[in-house]
Amino acid sequence: MPLLEARNVSKVYQMGTTSVTALDNVSLTMEEGEFVSIQGTSGSGKSTLLNMVGGLDHPTTGEVLFNSKALAPFSKREMARYRRYSVGMIFQNFNLIPTMTAEENVRLALAFGGVRGMQRRTRAADLLGRVGLSDRLTHRPSELSGGEQQRVAIARALANNPKVLLADEPTGNVDSTRAHELLALLREMVTTDSLTILMVTHDRELATSFADRMILMKDGRVVEG
Repeated sequence: MPLLEARNVSKVYQMGTTSVTALDNVSLTMEEGEFVSIQGTSGSGKSTLLNMVGGLDHPTTGEVLFNSKALAPFSKREMARYRRYSVGMIFQNFNLIPTMTAEENVRLALAFGGVRGMQRRTRAADLLGRVGLSDRLTHRPSELSGGEQQRVAIARALANNPKVLLADEPTGNVDSTRAHELLALLREMVTTDSLTILMVTHDRELATSFADRMILMKDGRVVEG
């Protein structure tokens, strides 16, 4: 049984009197513990698909399923719970809160997940240790390198034990060495925790090195994979 599935998903945006098709009848199936990379040029629909899977946007037609349950009927509360506990997201720009330390950024996600008091502090430290930042807990984003900021973002995304990690150009703002380190870290989590990863990237070499399979998109359609 697939963990994650998109069935004939289309997304059409209305721009004044013009209709723009961002996704055109896209289907995708992912098993638990699979690392899948989506590739394609800008405007191919990669990030739109990721947003559909993450529950950040809704298909015009078609459906997205998690554990065989369609997301469309979810109430606002059920959708918030899905985004909080079932999927974690990381982005090219890290999206850390600049006034908070690395530990505080992770603790905030844990607080939203209902983790209390000292347990938040302990789990935040454990997560940051896991991504190699035990000595950077009290550093703010401006005091961290791009690679370190993305590691904080990964720790934050994993705070509430999601089944799926959605990554939108996660290595776009780091150099090639840090990019390999980050994806090696994610690959390790796929292996040890059966984490399922859907990653958008422009870097074919990285995708080939770390993903189990690649999906190629063009003009809102899957053309390969």
